[in-house]
Amino acid sequence: MAGKKLSIIVFSGTVDKLMPVGILASGAAASGYEVNLFFTFWGLNAISKGGMSSQPQIDKNYEQMGPMMMKRMQEMKFPMWHQLVKEAKDVGEVKVFACSTTMEFFGMKKEDLADFVDEVVGVATFLDRAEGGITLFI
Repeated sequence: MAGKKLSIIVFSGTVDKLMPVGILASGAAASGYEVNLFFTFWGLNAISKGGMSSQPQIDKNYEQMGPMMMKRMQEMKFPMWHQLVKEAKDVGEVKVFACSTTMEFFGMKKEDLADFVDEVVGVATFLDRAEGGITLFI
């Protein structure tokens, strides 16, 4: 079906919230959705080269579940969230955007970001891309 669109504002940088971003992006791409991911604030750190190479963090409210969650993912050989996003980009129309305002706030440059980031854009550009579809805030 043409015209299906999922846009996600990725505000959180913890793995318990990033995993649903990867799962939703890959499922939507496989189902023919246009997918737009807009990483801002702590989510932006998750797509920085430094954030990608650090140990995954769990939300403080669920940190007691972290070791069990990571062990179970390893047992299942379940890919990490960023691998799911990369795979989704191979399957369908998936765009990964970094928030220009947040980048300026944190003093970041495009070269500080993971290689799967498509563009650095402002809110207006993201809103134009998200118009007419489902938008989630994670």
